[in-house]
Amino acid sequence: MSRPANVFVEGDNLAVLPSLPELVGGAFDLVYIDPPYNTGNDFAYHDKHGRHDEWVAMMAPRLRAGREVLAQRGAMFVSIDDNEAAHLRLLLDEVFGEDNFLAQVVVNLNAKGRQLGSWFATSHEYLLVYARDARQCVLDASSASTVDERDFPLVAPDGRHYRHLPLRNTNKKFNPVTAPTLHFAVYGDPVTGRVATEPFAGGVEIKPVFGDGRPAVWRWSAPLIHQRPDDLVCRTVNGILGSRVDIFQKDWLHPVGGTRRKKLPTIWLAEEIGSTDTAVAELKAIVPTEHGHVFESPKPTGLVRRILETMPTDALVLDFFAGSGTTGHAVALANAADGGTRRCVSVNSAEPTRPGSNAALAGYATVSSITRARLRAVDVTVGGGFVEHSGP
Repeated sequence: MSRPANVFVEGDNLAVLPSLPELVGGAFDLVYIDPPYNTGNDFAYHDKHGRHDEWVAMMAPRLRAGREVLAQRGAMFVSIDDNEAAHLRLLLDEVFGEDNFLAQVVVNLNAKGRQLGSWFATSHEYLLVYARDARQCVLDASSASTVDERDFPLVAPDGRHYRHLPLRNTNKKFNPVTAPTLHFAVYGDPVTGRVATEPFAGGVEIKPVFGDGRPAVWRWSAPLIHQRPDDLVCRTVNGILGSRVDIFQKDWLHPVGGTRRKKLPTIWLAEEIGSTDTAVAELKAIVPTEHGHVFESPKPTGLVRRILETMPTDALVLDFFAGSGTTGHAVALANAADGGTRRCVSVNSAEPTRPGSNAALAGYATVSSITRARLRAVDVTVGGGFVEHSGP
């Protein structure tokens, strides 16, 4: 029998965390958490933990415990806003080590900005990303969803799209002094486009040069050029010193034997990953009530799915501030879309919902009851399976 995609554990995360690897049979590849931001806002849950040092004191042992259950190849993503971003960055540096910092991503979850706030209309939050061990981390900071077909305007006779990239290395750190084995002559015919490593009729000798005429190096070795001449083309180009003959790589939109991916930027837009508004709509659609949204400021599943794209499709995922259950929902959606076998453990406490909140009025006495309701609904509507456990 296959293991369920979603496991829910009710309990205090600090008490629960040490037992989770044994529960699911291994350390976690990916941890994503959306902890309290310490804003003092009236949410369904408690979002004020005193002064900054008190918030840090609450978070520190939980982050250390989260690191301990993270696999050596794994990474942790933490959502935060300006209220505690600086303190969280320093805390994560301490817990993981500065060498394991991977990125601070700006996440645009409110395209119009918060108009009711003081001063500027804030439109972003952050994701802080750390590896357990950057030397072993399998995180791939790229995505297939960010590839734009318009960046590949050329079309081969067989219908495949591609673009031309200079075969010479445009980074001036690489030159005949630093990479002497990559400075050599190749032969090309700008009329037919043919490229070869040996002289041929109609071919001219070409050595790599920068635009100002200084010697450069190729990005490919001579054996690779010999193996893949059909992926290269010789062209005449116009530069600052006049026209010259140069070699270009045919960079295919859909490479043979793989999926095209593009390195992720450090600004993620709401139009790409969803917004707070779309997240509220997602939650209302799967956990409908007559009392409006039962969880303020949930994260959109699109945000978590982008995070999931950076890790293998069999990743073991953990969210120990599970909130409304977005991470488990996103895991089920990702598996349904690509056939992955990701599993997610969501942890939330039985903290009472705030009296008078939409959640309380809708009959959700605890925050964990919201998480449970969503993950049960995800199993019904998306599938993947669902089990729950009580923590210590």
